[in-house]
Amino acid sequence: MNNFRFILFITIFLFFGIGNSAAEESSFESALQLLTEKKFEQKSTAIEQLVASGNERTLPILHIMLAGELYYLKKDKQLATIEKVEEGVEVTSLLSNESLGVMKKRKLKKVSINNTLRTQLRGAIARLSLYNPDPEKRYNAVQQMYKDLDSDSVALLRDVLESEQDSQVKDAIELGIAMAEASSDQKSTRISAIETLSGRLHPEVRIRLNAIVEHETDAEVKAAAEKSLKAIHSNLKMSETAETLFFGLSLGSVLLLSAIGLAITFGVMGVINMAHGELMMLGAYTTYVVQLAMPNHIEYSLLVAVPAAFIVAGLVGVAIERGVIQYLYGRPLETLLATFGISLILQQLVRTIFSPLNRSVETPDWMSGALEINGALALTYNRLYILIFSLIVFAALLLILKKTYLGLHVRAVSQNRQMAQAMGVRSGWVDAMTFGLGSGIAGVAGVALSQLTNVGPNLGQAYIIDSFLVVVFGGVGSLWGTLVAAMSLGVFNKLMEPWAGAVLAKILLLLLIILFIQKRPRGLFPQKGRAAEN
Repeated sequence: MNNFRFILFITIFLFFGIGNSAAEESSFESALQLLTEKKFEQKSTAIEQLVASGNERTLPILHIMLAGELYYLKKDKQLATIEKVEEGVEVTSLLSNESLGVMKKRKLKKVSINNTLRTQLRGAIARLSLYNPDPEKRYNAVQQMYKDLDSDSVALLRDVLESEQDSQVKDAIELGIAMAEASSDQKSTRISAIETLSGRLHPEVRIRLNAIVEHETDAEVKAAAEKSLKAIHSNLKMSETAETLFFGLSLGSVLLLSAIGLAITFGVMGVINMAHGELMMLGAYTTYVVQLAMPNHIEYSLLVAVPAAFIVAGLVGVAIERGVIQYLYGRPLETLLATFGISLILQQLVRTIFSPLNRSVETPDWMSGALEINGALALTYNRLYILIFSLIVFAALLLILKKTYLGLHVRAVSQNRQMAQAMGVRSGWVDAMTFGLGSGIAGVAGVALSQLTNVGPNLGQAYIIDSFLVVVFGGVGSLWGTLVAAMSLGVFNKLMEPWAGAVLAKILLLLLIILFIQKRPRGLFPQKGRAAEN
């Protein structure tokens, strides 16, 4: 008897479970069919039913509909998605996800939507996304709701707030509730909400507070809104300053990479190398070639390009020093003209091999996007990584010059060449290795520049003058002077650009450096030694 009751219970449970599941699936499919109707009111009802169904397929379908990529066959009104092919469009069933074959597009009709439906779709997507296990998607869903905050969405936010664990999402929900309460009928609630919005940098907050300031009749509420807006403007100013400083340091990091190699060659050999920019260009083209060689591994291409660019540019630098410069020591004007001629040869060589057109180098995914600090400040990853990379290169070069056999000889030759030769140092070997090292670093700088701009034959020309300015301002042959000068000039240039313009800022910067050199002709950190004194 007990076994009979147990079997009966299981039978009834399975029957109703299967029945409910079938009913839910039928309701889901019926709602989908309403999307094929002409009237927008019926489509609106369909969206509500889809959301209420709780079916896991609802969210991707709403995304497809919002993107305007939902179609149905005219003959049987079967919902589908399409993909363009040569013969027409390949049609895929929305429900079964099976291919319905290739057909002409005229056999299908798009599920049309208007602005009201778009708003409804965004709200529905946000509601469904609020329960997504990914905190980032929940955060984005809350932000999507800011533009359409009504009583229902606020009630939903309050329900979600109780169970939300992520601090960023929780803060976003509280901000949304405060924005809604800023329009409350109760004065105390409005003032409390406005005070909560104080200093918040989300654009929607400013819009709402500005509307309150313009249309509010209550003096106390209006004063609270003005105070909150003042705090927002103060934070905006700080964020703008921080962004300017970041861009200045980013420019400084590029100047550091482009000038640091020039600093050691100029400091050790006294050679004005006008081909230094073209060595950077070779590094950038090396990055381009590496990406052509490994198109399926772009994420790792820069890890290969950095040593490859160092070797390529370094070898070219050694060839230039051994082939031309070693015969021109002590004749700075002839060296300048010779290296300028070499720069033209290298440019023409690149034009012949790669054509005069600019080449685009792909940015790996890990360098794409930005680090969002707040609603008004975001630091782009590519510039952030280049800033860190430039400091790593600087530290590596500093270790080489301070801790290695080559570094000891480089410092000896730079301080007193004749004495170093008398002590047995092969100054010719030191010159070649130093020039190769400086050229290799220029190639590495080209790798960094390929992530900020297009690669072309004239890439190096834009940085050669600035590189010499950094070297002279910081002190010839001084690595620390190069670091301080590069970062100072980068920040100063970006601070002047908003009110002086890019061109005038560079002119003013040049004038200031000229005035500084008049007072300190040997730069910020002058080199020490008898040769330096002479």
